[in-house]
Amino acid sequence: MFWLQPWVWIVAGVVLALLEMLLPGFYLLGFAIGAIITGVLAWAGVISTLPAMLFTLAIAAVAAWLALRRIVGVRRGQKTLWHRDINED
Repeated sequence: MFWLQPWVWIVAGVVLALLEMLLPGFYLLGFAIGAIITGVLAWAGVISTLPAMLFTLAIAAVAAWLALRRIVGVRRGQKTLWHRDINED
Protein backbone atom coordinates (compact mmCIF):
# COMPACT_ATOMS: atom_id res chain seq x y z
CA MET A 1 0.00 0.00 0.00
CA PHE A 2 1.98 2.90 -1.34
CA TRP A 3 -0.16 5.62 0.27
CA LEU A 4 1.18 4.61 3.69
CA GLN A 5 4.70 5.59 2.63
CA PRO A 6 5.77 9.03 3.93
CA TRP A 7 7.57 9.98 0.73
CA VAL A 8 4.32 9.63 -1.24
CA TRP A 9 2.68 12.30 0.91
CA ILE A 10 5.66 14.63 0.59
CA VAL A 11 5.84 14.19 -3.20
CA ALA A 12 2.08 14.76 -3.44
CA GLY A 13 2.51 17.96 -1.42
CA VAL A 14 5.25 19.21 -3.73
CA VAL A 15 3.16 18.40 -6.82
CA LEU A 16 0.17 20.25 -5.35
CA ALA A 17 2.39 23.23 -4.53
CA LEU A 18 3.59 23.31 -8.13
CA LEU A 19 0.00 23.09 -9.40
CA GLU A 20 -0.84 26.09 -7.21
CA MET A 21 1.20 28.21 -9.61
CA LEU A 22 -1.21 27.29 -12.40
CA LEU A 23 -4.39 27.64 -10.32
CA PRO A 24 -3.84 30.34 -7.69
CA GLY A 25 -6.24 30.68 -4.80
CA PHE A 26 -4.56 28.94 -1.84
CA TYR A 27 -6.77 25.85 -2.14
CA LEU A 28 -4.07 23.61 -3.57
CA LEU A 29 -1.41 25.25 -1.43
CA GLY A 30 -3.41 24.41 1.69
CA PHE A 31 -3.63 20.77 0.61
CA ALA A 32 0.08 20.84 -0.28
CA ILE A 33 1.03 22.03 3.18
CA GLY A 34 -1.32 19.47 4.71
CA ALA A 35 0.20 16.65 2.64
CA ILE A 36 3.74 17.67 3.56
CA ILE A 37 2.82 17.84 7.26
CA THR A 38 1.20 14.41 6.95
CA GLY A 39 4.33 13.03 5.30
CA VAL A 40 6.62 14.47 7.96
CA LEU A 41 4.45 13.08 10.76
CA ALA A 42 4.35 9.68 9.06
CA TRP A 43 8.12 9.77 8.61
CA ALA A 44 8.54 10.54 12.32
CA GLY A 45 6.32 7.58 13.16
CA VAL A 46 3.60 9.66 14.82
CA ILE A 47 0.88 8.40 12.45
CA SER A 48 0.87 5.08 10.62
CA THR A 49 -2.69 4.24 9.56
CA LEU A 50 -4.57 5.57 6.55
CA PRO A 51 -7.51 7.01 8.55
CA ALA A 52 -5.08 8.89 10.80
CA MET A 53 -3.23 10.20 7.76
CA LEU A 54 -6.42 11.36 6.05
CA PHE A 55 -7.62 13.03 9.25
CA THR A 56 -4.25 14.76 9.65
CA LEU A 57 -4.37 15.87 6.02
CA ALA A 58 -7.86 17.33 6.44
CA ILE A 59 -7.08 19.21 9.65
CA ALA A 60 -3.68 20.46 8.44
CA ALA A 61 -5.07 21.54 5.05
CA VAL A 62 -7.91 23.55 6.58
CA ALA A 63 -5.57 25.11 9.15
CA ALA A 64 -3.03 26.00 6.45
CA TRP A 65 -5.72 27.49 4.21
CA LEU A 66 -7.11 29.61 7.05
CA ALA A 67 -3.60 30.74 8.02
CA LEU A 68 -2.80 31.70 4.43
CA ARG A 69 -6.02 33.70 4.17
CA ARG A 70 -5.17 35.49 7.39
CA ILE A 71 -1.56 36.20 6.39
CA VAL A 72 -2.16 37.22 2.77
CA GLY A 73 -5.65 38.55 3.29
CA VAL A 74 -8.70 38.78 1.14
CA ARG A 75 -9.27 41.67 -1.21
CA ARG A 76 -12.31 43.37 0.22
CA GLY A 77 -14.54 45.44 -1.99
CA GLN A 78 -13.48 43.67 -5.15
CA LYS A 79 -16.52 43.10 -7.29
CA THR A 80 -16.92 41.33 -10.57
CA LEU A 81 -18.71 43.43 -13.15
CA TRP A 82 -20.41 41.61 -15.97
CA HIS A 83 -21.03 43.77 -19.02
CA ARG A 84 -22.67 41.05 -21.03
CA ASP A 85 -24.81 38.19 -19.83
CA ILE A 86 -24.66 34.87 -21.65
CA ASN A 87 -28.45 34.67 -21.51
CA GLU A 88 -29.02 38.00 -23.30
CA ASP A 89 -28.47 36.60 -26.80
